[in-house]
Amino acid sequence: MYKAASVNDNSDSIYFAPLLPWQQTLWTQLTARVLTPPQSLPHALLAAGMQGMGKRAFVWRLVAWLLCREREQHPLGACENCDSCQWLKSGTHPSLQVLPSVSMPISKASSHSQEALKSTNKKIKADTKSSKAADKSALTTKVDDIRALQPFIYQGGQGMRICVLDHAEQMTIAAANALLKTLEEPQSQVHLFLISDTPAKLLPTIKSRVQQLPLQSIDAGVARDYVTHMLGGTVNREAVSPSQIEQLLQLANGAPLAAIDLAGAPWYSKRALWLTTWQALRSGKRSSIAASDYWQSQLSIGEFIQLTEQMLLDIRRINLGLSSSQQDIDLTAALQNHQPSDSLLESLVDSLQQIKMALQQNVQEKFAYDRLMQQLAQL
Repeated sequence: MYKAASVNDNSDSIYFAPLLPWQQTLWTQLTARVLTPPQSLPHALLAAGMQGMGKRAFVWRLVAWLLCREREQHPLGACENCDSCQWLKSGTHPSLQVLPSVSMPISKASSHSQEALKSTNKKIKADTKSSKAADKSALTTKVDDIRALQPFIYQGGQGMRICVLDHAEQMTIAAANALLKTLEEPQSQVHLFLISDTPAKLLPTIKSRVQQLPLQSIDAGVARDYVTHMLGGTVNREAVSPSQIEQLLQLANGAPLAAIDLAGAPWYSKRALWLTTWQALRSGKRSSIAASDYWQSQLSIGEFIQLTEQMLLDIRRINLGLSSSQQDIDLTAALQNHQPSDSLLESLVDSLQQIKMALQQNVQEKFAYDRLMQQLAQL
C-alpha cells in the first residue's frame, strides 16, 4: 500500500522535507523579507485551509529555517547540522513552543515530549492516513495554555522565539481572548504561527490581527504532476491513468497531499465492492449479519464509514442529476432502477454521525457494523 511522503509524517523529518512545488514562490517571498534589511516578517501568520494542501509542511519548514543558525547560507531550507537544527531533531529547542503538545513533531523528542505523547495517544482515534481524528480534548488549547506561554513570549533578549498554535480553531473563547493581548502587543523577535483546517471557526478578532499565508491556491497542472510523480505511476500495484489522477484530485477537492493519501486509503479500492454489497443487501440476496461479518475482516469501522460517506456523496449527486465523481465504477447504472429518497439518505448520514460518537464511547465495532448494515439494507 502506498505511503504518503514525509511531509505528512509527525516527525522531525517534516522540518527538513523538500519544499512542495506549489509553495516555492511564497517561500522565496518570505525568506527574502527575512534576509533583506530591514527584516519585515509579520509578527503573526495564519496558515489556513483544507487538509492536504501542505500548510503544516510549510510552517514547520519555515520554523526550522527561521531558527537555523546558518540560514543566510541556506536560503532554500534549514541546514540540518547547526545547534538549532539538532535541537529540533531532539525535540528540545529552547526557542520553540507548540500548542497543543500533540502537534509537536516528536520522532526524536525529549522524554518529556514522549510522555506527553503517550498520554494523548490514548485519546487519538485514527480513521485513515488522510484523516486522523483526535479527541477534542487532546487538540483543544485552553486559557491556561496561553497564559503559560507568557513568560516565554515576554522574556526578552533571548533572540528569535517562535510559538506555533496548531488547530487554532479549537482554542476556547477564553484562550482566544488571552491570545489577543499577545497579538495586540507584538514583541521583538517573537513570531506566532496559527494553523487551522477550518478558519471560519476562528474569532474575527483573531483573524483581523494575523496575516494569512496564501497557501490555498494550487495550479491544477502542478498538482496533477506532483500526484503522478509521488504515486510513481501505480496505485495498489496497478497502473494509474491520467483520468484516475484527475479523479483522485477531484475527490480530494484539489488538495495534492489528500489525493495521495486517498490513493493509499484501504477503502479506496473497495468502492465497487461496497456497491455490490449494497445491492445485495437491498435485494435480500445477502443478510446484514453476513455482510457485517465479511466487512469486519476487510476494513475497520472508521474506514468503512469513510467509504460509505464517499459513496453517499455520489449517490446524492446522481439524485440531483449531476454526474458521478467516480468514473471508474458504474454507480449511475446501479441507480437506474432504484434511487434512495433524500429522507433515507439523510437518515443514514445521521446514523453515521451517531456511530462515530458511539465509537468514542468505546462501543464495539461489531455492534456498529451490524447496525450500519441493517440501515444499508433499507436504503
